[in-house]
Amino acid sequence: MAVLAEIRTSDLPAPTARATRPVAASFEFFPPNDPEMEQVLWNTVRTLAPFAPRFVSVTYGADGSTRDRTREVVRRLRAETDLVTAPHITSSGGSRQELLDLVRDYWRAGIRHLVALRGDAPAAANSAPSPFAYARGVDLVRALRSVADFDISVAAYPEVHPEAQSARDDLDNLKRKIDAGATRAITQFFFDNSVYLRFRDACVAAGITVPIVPGILPINRFTQVQRFARRCGASVPPALVRRFEALDDSDEARRALGAEVAIEQVLELRRQGTDSFHLYTLNRADLSVAVCRALGLGPCADGIRAP
Repeated sequence: MAVLAEIRTSDLPAPTARATRPVAASFEFFPPNDPEMEQVLWNTVRTLAPFAPRFVSVTYGADGSTRDRTREVVRRLRAETDLVTAPHITSSGGSRQELLDLVRDYWRAGIRHLVALRGDAPAAANSAPSPFAYARGVDLVRALRSVADFDISVAAYPEVHPEAQSARDDLDNLKRKIDAGATRAITQFFFDNSVYLRFRDACVAAGITVPIVPGILPINRFTQVQRFARRCGASVPPALVRRFEALDDSDEARRALGAEVAIEQVLELRRQGTDSFHLYTLNRADLSVAVCRALGLGPCADGIRAP
């Protein structure tokens, strides 16, 4: 198997005629919890910034647990880079007033993009009257719209949200969020492209006209990804399991296969007319770089300002 460094765009199949529009990527980061991971994050930012992402998002702990760290990452991105930054906003782990104050602070700081998620209830909140500032995603979107004219991304679930009563109910909920003012939907990660393509068609049939951006999770550690998938209800195709089980214990071989899988996935989606991708980086750069190069995204000005 070719090592990761040997995967070149010249080795990859060219997009078909359907993929005629320029392609763009966005990246997701999470706030680090120790100095070592902080260094990893900022090395990743420096590596990926030259690929001119449409925006970069910064996650926010579902129960508000990373609030201060998220704000610090956002502050540094604004101060030290030219990257469009989109903080995640969740509706759990605080009051409505705290949430709206946070959002107003972001607007005053020049933030114009947000990723709005209802979030998960705090683990210890089962006895509380309501763990959410806004119980529904649509209410959160409306609240953000009441503050300012943000560009708002929301979540979409090609394999249905675990709490949804049905696929139809889940799709109706997405449409309500779009109708309330969301400007794009970013999907939960998936590994079977047919799942996304059927979902995209269903969105069109439901009258959803905003972009449905596929969330791509390049596989660095397969066992970790399997845990993620079990928690969120994403399927892992048996053929993909067999490909990873056939490898030896070489970290380099596993990363190379992770890059190959992600590249195969995005190029097929590109051939199906997809022109925007959201990469869940897990604060690691190498696999996302491989995907961007496969998509024809080349480094430009590095987007990092001198201190």
